[in-house]
Amino acid sequence: MAFDGAFIHTLLSELNNAEFSHVEKIYQPSKDELVFHLKRKDFSGKLHISARNGAGRIGFTDAKFENPYEPPMFCMLARKIFSSARFVSAKQKGLDRVIELEFQAVNEMGDTVSPKIICEFIGGSNNIIFTDENGKIADALFRSDITAARMIMPGCKYVYPEDRGKLNILSTDTETIISAVRKKGGEVSAALLSALDGLSPLVCRELAFSAFKTVEGDCNSLDLELLREPLDSLKRAIEKEPCYTVLYENKAPKDFCFICIKQYGNMYAEKRFSSGSQMLCEFYGERDKAARMKRQSGDIFKTVNNYLSRVKRRMNLRIRDLEATKDREKLRICGELIKANIHLIKPGDVSCEVQNFYDENLAAVKIKLDPALSPAANAAKYFKEYKKSCAANASLGALIDSDKQEIEYLDSVLESIERATDSSDIAGIRGELVSSGYIKEKRTAKKPSVLPQTEQHTSVEGYKILVGHNNIQNDYITAKLADKNDTWFHTKNIHGSHVVVKNGGREISEQTLLFAAGLAAKNSRAKNSSNVPVDYTEVKHVKKPAGAKAGMVIYTSNKTVFVTPWEE
Repeated sequence: MAFDGAFIHTLLSELNNAEFSHVEKIYQPSKDELVFHLKRKDFSGKLHISARNGAGRIGFTDAKFENPYEPPMFCMLARKIFSSARFVSAKQKGLDRVIELEFQAVNEMGDTVSPKIICEFIGGSNNIIFTDENGKIADALFRSDITAARMIMPGCKYVYPEDRGKLNILSTDTETIISAVRKKGGEVSAALLSALDGLSPLVCRELAFSAFKTVEGDCNSLDLELLREPLDSLKRAIEKEPCYTVLYENKAPKDFCFICIKQYGNMYAEKRFSSGSQMLCEFYGERDKAARMKRQSGDIFKTVNNYLSRVKRRMNLRIRDLEATKDREKLRICGELIKANIHLIKPGDVSCEVQNFYDENLAAVKIKLDPALSPAANAAKYFKEYKKSCAANASLGALIDSDKQEIEYLDSVLESIERATDSSDIAGIRGELVSSGYIKEKRTAKKPSVLPQTEQHTSVEGYKILVGHNNIQNDYITAKLADKNDTWFHTKNIHGSHVVVKNGGREISEQTLLFAAGLAAKNSRAKNSSNVPVDYTEVKHVKKPAGAKAGMVIYTSNKTVFVTPWEE
């Protein structure tokens, strides 16, 4: 991905379109991103800054963000410094992957100050840093270690990343660049990457491909003068003619750039965008959403996985113990044989060999004895172990069934976490685990009200279709919202959502049937499969067994349809 210094340079004009706007609101949706609502009479936009590893960027966005119930301390500091501040300009030093946002604000003393936000997008060390007009750091999203050569700590003077001595393509003539590439030698794309500042490997490969129709050519065997036109074209793209492009593989965004990418031929589909911000929103939209869900659900995912591993280990031990009880009749027979031959056994014997009158051939059997016990006590010991084994056999079966049900339930919770799309889904799952006793409830002064929310659709006949996203929602739509004559859907033997068509016993069309079944398949563990079996029946045939965990039901009188998961 090419969010490099050259790409950042192309964004400057977009960012500076917001000059003289005021900061209306500031949010921190997750630990490594900030959102500033900027507004003036003729402009309104959300400036999104992300320092997430592998997805660092800056730009305007139309995306909706779910913010934490309590703002983090870094967000509180941002509000203290920048609330109601006026955005002045966005600047870049050369083609460094650092962008400087300057504001004008009034401090607590009533003085006009010029605080800055410095955004660093340097490989795996992205950062957001607040400084005053003199470069003194107020705080940073990620502070450096105290032993670091370049200190990023409150109170320190901000220092730009070390200059690597590369050439700036915008301020260096083409002849000098070609000479530097020739001097570097080796593969052309690697030499370009080593010689020029602010360019990503993707852009350097594209330069080589534009000149030589290959990305693997060597400097010593090619005419480097052919780089002139691609280099001049790249300068124009950076300064005023960017071509924002996203490459897609099987409809999934694969890569992006500010120039047209030809090196892959017809391997990827491509889509052009009118602005860099719009392109970044398209590329990172689903990735960011998935990353936020992963962060928000990380603790409960780990908790559920730990419980699942524990229950599986416990069940395996119980299965092993159950297997051991299969030979319990041998214990009773040993006791009976000792009693029948007690006159032949002497105190202190470690074993005895007697005829087994339970065997049709009256075969001899050797029985181990405890020499410290009398013959009668040895017989009683075998009878006691027999009774203990019988009791274990009777209870272990029920306990193993209980373990299987718990494993199925925890598996369904994991599946719900994987399908969660927003914070309310995670809050619902967390509440479910609290009520089930898997997580301790946190005591807070104020708690947000979390009510079951369901996904809703409308069929061609106008029937409402309800979809649950977790076990609490599944119980809610099936037991509370559905009428007994409505139609209920669920993937066959696969964890997933309950889906209810509110048809009240009226006939539904084949189109609605397939649509509802497709929704059930989409919201299940089989969402990436095809030809998914989905059961459907009337709600009156769906029952919740006494004591069953959330979302667990049994159903009868069902039919099955095979569908492909629905796609929007």
